[in-house]
Amino acid sequence: MEYLDFELPIKELEEQLDRCSIIGKESDVDVTDTCHKIERKLKETKKEIYKNLTPWQRVQLSRHPSRPYTLDYVRALFGETFLEMHGDRSFRDDKAMIGGLGKIGDQTFMVIGQQKGYNTKTRQYRNFGMASPEGYRKALRLMKSAEKYGIPVISLIDTPGAYPGLEAEERGQGEAIARNIFEMTRLKTPIICVIVGEGASGGALGIGVGDRVYMLENTWYSVISPESCSSILWRSWEYKETAAEALKLTSIDMKKLKLIDGIIKEPLGGAHSDREATFISVRDSILSAYKELKELTNNQLIEERMNKYLSMGVYSE
Repeated sequence: MEYLDFELPIKELEEQLDRCSIIGKESDVDVTDTCHKIERKLKETKKEIYKNLTPWQRVQLSRHPSRPYTLDYVRALFGETFLEMHGDRSFRDDKAMIGGLGKIGDQTFMVIGQQKGYNTKTRQYRNFGMASPEGYRKALRLMKSAEKYGIPVISLIDTPGAYPGLEAEERGQGEAIARNIFEMTRLKTPIICVIVGEGASGGALGIGVGDRVYMLENTWYSVISPESCSSILWRSWEYKETAAEALKLTSIDMKKLKLIDGIIKEPLGGAHSDREATFISVRDSILSAYKELKELTNNQLIEERMNKYLSMGVYSE
């Protein structure tokens, strides 16, 4: 188990509890009361820490190495019914963007999303979840196929941004993302987006236009990462915590600003602390949203989706 810096008090208490349990097993000393006291203290400490998280601490939780990634959600939600589809039919298959068909119960969905990788080798293979133009064109190809056959789309977003390399720009990175945004606004099938980790810049927006957009509790969604914002404004990464506060990038901030439709609660300690509970919460949110959206006609879907995005940023004095 890996711990973040603000989780060190939890680590110390869990180590004390482990030592207490070992003493109880290896000796005749009754340590039951002591163990119960540590357990109560541990529970109180967790509640105190996680109910007062700063924006930067939520950013750290969204990047936790044990946090479930897109393929974990795909396996949990769709199981053996998932059929991955490859390629943009133009250049190559982008491994940072995954997509395919799968079933939740009797309902078929087209799922797309960014995949980061679990270790050095797979992170390089997945390009750290940073998709190239062909990744966004693959996503669009799959979404258009879903539209053709009346299949709802699920978008799982977890990326530090679109790949900024020279070759990606040469192949039209900006155009590919812009095309996806344009096409998703008028796609004639329900689109449900869930930010499961990082939601950075155009890399997230390229598959982030939906009828319902949800964020897991400890995720972030912003035009720029706190580190990049800090380096631009202060020429240093030292002010990343200040930048995270100013960017209003947490799920709570985004809900207040009416830029997302809902927040999916995470187990105490984050999504990685109880993966199964997280998967169930995400599945239930998706099915609940689809139950509402399937009652709408295609024209109603598009009209409501367009009105939703056109109203963003509008205010009166």
